[in-house]
Amino acid sequence: MQACRIAILDSGINPNHPHIGNVAGGVEISALGQSDDFLDCLGHGTAVAGAIHEKAPEAQILAVKIFDKRLTATIDQLVAGIEWALLHDAQVINLSLGTANPKHREKLTPVIERAIQAGVRVVSALHLNGMPCFPGSLPGVLGVEADASVPREDVRIVGDRAIASPYPRPIPGLPPERNLSGISFAVANVSGYLCARIALNVLAEV
Repeated sequence: MQACRIAILDSGINPNHPHIGNVAGGVEISALGQSDDFLDCLGHGTAVAGAIHEKAPEAQILAVKIFDKRLTATIDQLVAGIEWALLHDAQVINLSLGTANPKHREKLTPVIERAIQAGVRVVSALHLNGMPCFPGSLPGVLGVEADASVPREDVRIVGDRAIASPYPRPIPGLPPERNLSGISFAVANVSGYLCARIALNVLAEV
């Protein structure tokens, strides 16, 4: 079994969280440049990583922090984060995010095309408030939709589209409806599924 290497572009990761393991490194990409401080101050990236780690516990996680005080970043930060992931040999790039601004499509397309040509699986949200989401709706990207009726252990993939549960890893004693939920975690559930398949060398069957 060969561990999958996955880059998570988000608010960073708390590597000491009990639901996290195998953080192989990371970076913070801000408007001021890059640093090695990828500690998560919001919790979102850690929850995303926890959902992925649950499905693929052997996966090597790369934390790419592009969100800091809020879950917003510039398109340049996003592009730089994807480029960093490619330089550090990510096999899967988890983007629990997206933009509906069609102007951003032009900036995202070249780096996404490079990723796809390199055999990297890019996983991102397909829609945002009913609008096509980028890069999730770009050709070759695995665009994800959330469906609460889908069990967390299941992922449905047809071509470049996937459907998964919007719930993250459960917290003991906390009802699911009080936990975080949304497309972010549907994307994470798909990424974790892909990492597990890569580790088993059965991705071609997906």
